[in-house]
Amino acid sequence: MKRYINIKTVSSLAFAGALSITSCTKDFDEINTNPNSPTTIGAQYLLPTGIESAIDRYWGHRTRFERINIDAAELYVQHFTRNIYSNEGDNFSVSPALVANNWKGFYNDALLNFQRIITQSKTDGIKPNANYEGVALVMRSWVFSLLTDMYGAIPYSEALAGTAESPIYTPKYDAMEMVYAGLLSDLKTANDKLTVGGPAISGDILYGGDIMKWKKFANSLRLRLANRQAAKKSAESKAVMAEILGDATKYPIFTSNADNAALQTTSVLPSNNEWNQVMVQDGRTDWNISATLADKLNSLGDTRVTVYANPNKDGKYQGHPNGLPDAIATTYLATSSTIGNYFVKADAPEVIMTFSELNLILAEAVLDGDISGDAKTYFEKGITASFAQYGLTVPSDYLTKVGPVTREKVLEQKWIALFGQGIEAWIEKRRTGLPKFPAFDSRAVFDNDGIMPTRFPYPNSEYSLNATSVEAGAALNGGPNDMKTKLWWAE
Repeated sequence: MKRYINIKTVSSLAFAGALSITSCTKDFDEINTNPNSPTTIGAQYLLPTGIESAIDRYWGHRTRFERINIDAAELYVQHFTRNIYSNEGDNFSVSPALVANNWKGFYNDALLNFQRIITQSKTDGIKPNANYEGVALVMRSWVFSLLTDMYGAIPYSEALAGTAESPIYTPKYDAMEMVYAGLLSDLKTANDKLTVGGPAISGDILYGGDIMKWKKFANSLRLRLANRQAAKKSAESKAVMAEILGDATKYPIFTSNADNAALQTTSVLPSNNEWNQVMVQDGRTDWNISATLADKLNSLGDTRVTVYANPNKDGKYQGHPNGLPDAIATTYLATSSTIGNYFVKADAPEVIMTFSELNLILAEAVLDGDISGDAKTYFEKGITASFAQYGLTVPSDYLTKVGPVTREKVLEQKWIALFGQGIEAWIEKRRTGLPKFPAFDSRAVFDNDGIMPTRFPYPNSEYSLNATSVEAGAALNGGPNDMKTKLWWAE
């Protein structure tokens, strides 16, 4: 947990400081509205808290029933498999606690902090700063994109108005199409507000205050979302892509792995990589590499397997099938590779978007006719960047083994490159149906009628606290509030 500052401590100290300089005087009211008031926390404190809480939750989260990536998405997309507790994700199940805790966490711990920064940093805010506002817009957009891509329709336009002048306590749900339109607009606004050489910011634990990198992230994320909705809103997506790719000066994008959006962790508590906290510090050994991933990498001679997995006692990189009941899965403990040491070390980065992914997005866009360019060039750049991310070079015969550039190959390489980013891989699999996975092992037992979950159901708390809105939201998804209703962008 990358807790760079304790907000409660800041508030307590500020309050104590206020008491130490006050006494019974006629200026009591004026003194109690001084700048040290604990009711206003500065953006320099809100920003690291928001970034840390959002990325930790996305990447892994130490707490059981909140590990949305490693106890759900990484299993659904067959990067991971389980050797015990198959009912915690590997058999297409999801606990009500995981659904509810992550819904609450993304809204309360991340989005509210970013919204507070935007409110106080905008032109008419109490501390105007366009760069803080732009950074918070990017992070708010990223978190909202996760929520809508996991649940479908969500509270968006009214979601963060609980402390507004006219507060809204039962926010309406917006359809995914409307959420995407808002996010694409906000990311463009963020790019315009972010000014290299403009007002300084502090507390930026993602990019260290480098505003150019934030602009690149804003526009790369905008390309991700435009590509994701392209099958449903072709003209709008083409326009967004053309605008960004047509003016690299105004709309910079990732140009190397140095631009990757990745939270740099440390070997010192409490700033460790979440996977280290779960798999090393807490001693959880529940996960292995899926046979689906291991078999694919081995067949291609893909040396990324040496990073993604540890060799077994025979020196082989080998997985086992997903969905096996515990009594069968545990028999693979001696032969199935564990998660690679690179990913479980204390200071491993927590990645949310890469140069590799961006190039594979652009390769797909070329093949779909959404942008001009050479799909093969983008494809090979994406593969090369993924290997380079781990200090590897592409084997000389690798591209020959991969074969001609097709949409299926692009999505397969994206699936491989997104190891660790299970939520993104799950989104892409649900959106496109690619890559195609082998038939299930005959011994596997799956919930959800054997269908890989298409979304998360809304938490029960929404039906208790916001029933009218959540019921309308479920209707916007076009099907029951279950894990088989396809989301808006599904092709």
